[in-house]
Amino acid sequence: MSTVAAKKFFEELTSLLQRPVTAVTTDGKEFSGTLMGFDPSTLSVCLSDVTDESGKKVTKMFIYGRNLARLYSLEKPFDLRKLAERLDRVFPRMVKLYEEAGVITVMDRIRVTASGVVEGTGPMAERVQKVYEEFMKEIASE
Repeated sequence: MSTVAAKKFFEELTSLLQRPVTAVTTDGKEFSGTLMGFDPSTLSVCLSDVTDESGKKVTKMFIYGRNLARLYSLEKPFDLRKLAERLDRVFPRMVKLYEEAGVITVMDRIRVTASGVVEGTGPMAERVQKVYEEFMKEIASE
């Protein structure tokens, strides 16, 4: 796999962290839970708050990559890149996106995540929060 393709693959997998997913094993068993982590070398996954197809609940489950047939999410991941682009239109050249950390910084002092402004106060932070809220309304109506 090319380096670019591998990087994109793991970015997509990383975007599912802390999100609900369903894992299907090679023997056809399905497990739904929250993706807590994965091993990039084996593609093994760790799920928490797991429910199997019969309704049995397990607190934590590790599925070795060799036994994993499919992993999918029905929830659309939050598009942090689009939010950063929107913020950059309002605050030109003052926005930095840290995709791996799931954080956008505005003016190096206001931190924004998928849940809104998490650090920063004052009128600029309020403006960033307003842009975030408008963005959320737009994606909710799609």
